[in-house]
Amino acid sequence: MGRALFLQPIKGAGGDLPSIMGFVDDADEVPHYRLHETPLERYAALLLPAHLDQRYFGGIRAHVERFLDGGGTLVFNGHVAWPMLPEFATFVPLARVDLAHLAVHRLADHPVFEGVDMADLTFRRGVAGFYARGHNPPPPGAVGLIGLGPERVPCDWVYERPAGGRILMHAGNDLWMYAGADTSAARIVPQLTAWATGAAVGVAA
Repeated sequence: MGRALFLQPIKGAGGDLPSIMGFVDDADEVPHYRLHETPLERYAALLLPAHLDQRYFGGIRAHVERFLDGGGTLVFNGHVAWPMLPEFATFVPLARVDLAHLAVHRLADHPVFEGVDMADLTFRRGVAGFYARGHNPPPPGAVGLIGLGPERVPCDWVYERPAGGRILMHAGNDLWMYAGADTSAARIVPQLTAWATGAAVGVAA
């Protein structure tokens, strides 16, 4: 078990999302543009916000890949606009945005989403569409976890890299928007950090 490192959103772009720091133990945070000088080998997991400077992140690809090659876990939130790693592909929005296509479905069991009712992800404050509105296509060999609509497009997937490490992809708003929620979705944040840092037990991924 190790610690998680939370990359702070670009200043002024984080919206009203709660900080993950108040809901988990064994986590640190780093200012957005200090990531390149942070010794990532100290951490088991790197958690990225949806408000990410993707060109900056791509510019430090070697730094991030060393972290992954060493067995680290990368958690990505948001839409890939500029593929920063070989495992990433450009975001594909849903062709239709209606209730049927915004419905969230479980594709596979996983510790991050254990005990989470998919209805609590489909709707937030009674409105559908907060969770995701498309997907970042997974690389071959990735396992789809959460899908959208009748076609079950994988908005959440996990990939075990042949070179080492793993990537958890969520093609939507930061998963920590559910921190402190009054629904089963509140389970996501502590379960996410526990799994990412190697503390979770249960279903393997």
